[in-house]
Amino acid sequence: MKYKILLVLLICWAVQPLLAQQTKNLTLQEAVNLAIANSRQLKGQHAKIAETVAALREAEERKLPDVTFSGSYLYLPINPNVDLKVKTGGSGSGGSAPSNSEIKVSQAAYGIASVSLPIYTGGRIRYGIESAGYLEKAAELDSVNDRGSISLNTIQAFSNLFKSKASIAIVQESLKQSRQRDTDYTNLEKNGLLARNDLLKASLQTANIELSLLDAQKNWRLANVNMNIMLGLPETTELVLSIDSLPAIGDLKTIQEYEQLALINRKDVGALDFRIKAAGTAIKSAKAENNPSIALTGGYIAADIPGLLTITNAVNIGVGVNYSLSSLWKTKSKVQQAEARQQQLAANEEMLTDNIRSQINQAYENYLLAVKRITVLDKSVLQADENYRIVQNKYNNTLATTTEVLEAEVAQLQARLNDRLAKADSMVSYAALLQAAGLLNEQSLK
Repeated sequence: MKYKILLVLLICWAVQPLLAQQTKNLTLQEAVNLAIANSRQLKGQHAKIAETVAALREAEERKLPDVTFSGSYLYLPINPNVDLKVKTGGSGSGGSAPSNSEIKVSQAAYGIASVSLPIYTGGRIRYGIESAGYLEKAAELDSVNDRGSISLNTIQAFSNLFKSKASIAIVQESLKQSRQRDTDYTNLEKNGLLARNDLLKASLQTANIELSLLDAQKNWRLANVNMNIMLGLPETTELVLSIDSLPAIGDLKTIQEYEQLALINRKDVGALDFRIKAAGTAIKSAKAENNPSIALTGGYIAADIPGLLTITNAVNIGVGVNYSLSSLWKTKSKVQQAEARQQQLAANEEMLTDNIRSQINQAYENYLLAVKRITVLDKSVLQADENYRIVQNKYNNTLATTTEVLEAEVAQLQARLNDRLAKADSMVSYAALLQAAGLLNEQSLK
C-alpha cells in the first residue's frame, strides 16, 4: 500500500507541470495590444503625463485669489511699559480713563484674514499656463512615440518566435529523413551492399541534426519565455502564432517621401517642437519679472488686549502694487538661462532631423536587401532541391558517394531554413521602415 501511494504521488508530481502549462493562440495584433497594455515603460509615461496635467492645473490656479488667515495668542509674564500717545482723561463722563502707569497687560490675542486677487502680473501667470500646456502635449506625444517603439519590439519578438518555431519544423523534417536513411543504410550494410564507413557517416549526420534540433528547441523556449514576459503572460504559456495575421507589405515609397512623412508624423519631432515652444514662453516669463504686479486686496483684523484695547470689524479693501527693484539686475541671468535652454533644444531638433534621415536610409536599404534576399533564396531552395534529387539518383546508380548525398542534404536543409527566416526578416524590416517614418501604429498592423 505504501508503494502505491508513493507511485501516485510521483505521477501527480510529474503531471503537474503539464497541467500548469497553457496554450494560447496569438495574432500579431493581439500581441501588440497586450504588450502596450502591460508595458512598464508606458505606465511610467502615464505617470509623467499625470504630472504635467497637475503642473498645468497648478499654473491655472495662480489666477485664483490667495486667502490667508493667521492668529496668535500671547502671554506676557512681565508687565510691559505702555505709553499711549492719546489723552487718557476726559470730561463729561462719569469717570476718567486709567493713566499709562495704571494699565496692566498680561495677554493679547489677534487674528488677521486677508484676500489677494491678482489683476496684473506682467504676463507671468499667462506664460506659465502656456508653458505648462506645451509640456503636457509633449509628454502625451512621448507616450505615443513609446507605443510605436513597443509595437516594433513586439513585431521583432513575434518574428523571432516564429523563426525559432519554423527552424524546429524544418530540422524535424530533415531529422525524419535522416533517420529513415539510417534505417535503409543499416539494411544495406547488413546485406554487404554498403560499406561500414558510409553507414557511420550517415549516423554522424543524424546525430548532428539531433543536436541542431536541441539547439532550435532551446532557442524557441527562450523566445517563448521572453514573449510571455513582454505580454504580461505566465512564463509557462505556450504561444501558438497565427502566421496569417502578419500584415501585408504596402507599396514602397521613395526615401525622400519617407523623410517628409517622418517630419510630419514622428511623435518625437512633435514633442521636441512643443518643448521648444515651452522654452520660448519661459524666456517671456523671465523677462516679465521686470514688470510690477498689481492685486486687489481685502482683509479683516480683530484684536483683543484685555485692559487696553479691543478691535473688531476692521475690514479693509484696496489695491496693492509690488515691484522688485532687484529684478533690474537679477532678471538678466534668468533670461540668459532660458535662452540657452531654447538653443539647446534647437540643436537637439537639428540632431534629431539628421538621425531621422540616417534611420530612414538605413531602414530603407535593409528592407530592399531583405526583399532581394527572398528572391535569391527562393531560387536557392529550388536549386538545392534539384541538386539533392540529382545526387540521390546518382547515388542510387553508384555514381555518387555517401558524402556527396549528405552534403546535398545539408545544403537543402540550410536553403529551406534561410528562405523561411528571410521572409520573416522582411516583415520586420518593413515595420522598422514604418517606425522610422512615424507610420507604425495599430492600424498599419491590420
